[in-house]
Amino acid sequence: MIRFLRIRPFEVGLVFRDGAFHGLLGPGAYWRFDPLRRERIDVVSQRAPWLAHDQLDLIVRSGVVGDDAVVLDLADHERGLVWIDGRFAAVLPPGLYALWTTVRRVRTAVVDARPVRFDHPERDAILRGARAAELLDVQDVPADHAGLLFLDGRYAEALGPGRYAFWKGGPAVRLVRVDRRETVVDVPGQEILTADKVTLRLTAVVVYHVADPLRAVTHTDDAKQALYREAQLALRAAVGARELDVLLAEKDELAAELTEHVRGRAAAFGLEVAALGIRDVILPGDMKELMNKVIEARKVAEASVITRREEAAALRHQANTAKLLAENPTLQRLRELEVVEKVAASGKLNVVLGEKGLTDRVVNLL
Repeated sequence: MIRFLRIRPFEVGLVFRDGAFHGLLGPGAYWRFDPLRRERIDVVSQRAPWLAHDQLDLIVRSGVVGDDAVVLDLADHERGLVWIDGRFAAVLPPGLYALWTTVRRVRTAVVDARPVRFDHPERDAILRGARAAELLDVQDVPADHAGLLFLDGRYAEALGPGRYAFWKGGPAVRLVRVDRRETVVDVPGQEILTADKVTLRLTAVVVYHVADPLRAVTHTDDAKQALYREAQLALRAAVGARELDVLLAEKDELAAELTEHVRGRAAAFGLEVAALGIRDVILPGDMKELMNKVIEARKVAEASVITRREEAAALRHQANTAKLLAENPTLQRLRELEVVEKVAASGKLNVVLGEKGLTDRVVNLL
């Protein structure tokens, strides 16, 4: 019938009578007379700031907590932020909350979650708090990338590199990351028929970067694959209109033509082509052998022409020399002396004279 109750300085008593909330009991010692056991007193500590009770709504509506507690009644579109003793504690979903402020320093903030993107000066600390992972979706946009934000399937905004947080439970959030760095697409061996019916394998490489991220995402399901397809078609069209000899002789002109064609098509889905180059031209085995024979015959013919040209020049020089000697006897005698001098210098010279008068002529010559 009578019971004794002691409430310590950091505690408070919640008094309920017949299931209804009747008020608070502050610190102290109490004798309670309750012969019919209609009264219930729940003693709670104010050192733990959270006032958690199954009849919290009755306690809050009574208004007796006053300045001893802060009350948050969050609607569906609201979220609560709680700091305790200067440190972030928790993110709160919609609902009713009460926190004691008599012992601990409590600070709260109510945030509107309808703008789905969450930003706050203390965002990093908030993301590490209790229930943050449950209520916030965190996504990163790497360096050299662009982020495209879509809400419920509709484009919302472009985001630069960095970390972003979005409230869960609202619009469906999709963040598309687009790499804006220069990228290379290899176009492997394509078997193409030239205008003169020669089948060859041709490989190419395309260098590009994303110029318009939104167009690259919304105008094609895969911009890189679309560029690859356009390069294939352009190669087949350009090679098919050329004969093999022209193709081999004009590889640079072909690459420039292909670059301009593919650049125009790639711009339609947000890409900018820097260059398209022809890397390899592979001929069939029999055609390669035939080309080698043609090149060999061409080189032999060129060598023959050069030989005949040099022989003609040598004969022309000899004819000019003979004419000059015939017109100048003295020059002819000097030429004879040079020949004798060379013969004498090359070794022992033996002169055998058998004809009468030859001796005198040789002596006169020397």
